[in-house]
Amino acid sequence: MTTTIESKNHFRAAERKFLTRSELAEAVAMDKLNGLSVVFTNGCFDILHVGHIRYLQDARALGDKLIVAVNSDESVRKLKGEARPIIRENDRVELLAALECVDYVTIFKDDTPIETILAVKPSIHVKGGDYEAEALPETPIVRSVGGKVVIIPFSSTSSEGFSTTNIIGKIKQAT
Repeated sequence: MTTTIESKNHFRAAERKFLTRSELAEAVAMDKLNGLSVVFTNGCFDILHVGHIRYLQDARALGDKLIVAVNSDESVRKLKGEARPIIRENDRVELLAALECVDYVTIFKDDTPIETILAVKPSIHVKGGDYEAEALPETPIVRSVGGKVVIIPFSSTSSEGFSTTNIIGKIKQAT
């Protein structure tokens, strides 16, 4: 029997890994009851590249479950300008959900992930080497819910030179 693509759609990772903030809070509460540690990170993840993949794999290695909170399209425009994002939020969610190292994906529309952090109370909040823990607005919130902030250096992920902005620049030069 031949299976069509349409009939396989229910197996897509995004459908089972994408959760609203309230659904995510419930899932994480159950994970914690089961003794699991929860790692949280956030970002635009526009034009997913190898630096992102290595970073997410390193983040997942810090705990039992990895949550990725994705900036909404509107939020990305505020941060990066009107020409961004290149990839729509639903497609960015699907790409991230397809990664084995990612357990949950959610979208946040706020300027910061603070409301999502308050909802899920992660054990660890992870950011990349271009951030400093003390400069993050979410650091005091993470600590107030009993978590810690971990910065993954670029040397760990070998992501130096990997950047969505650089990729967009190369594409513009090639056209």
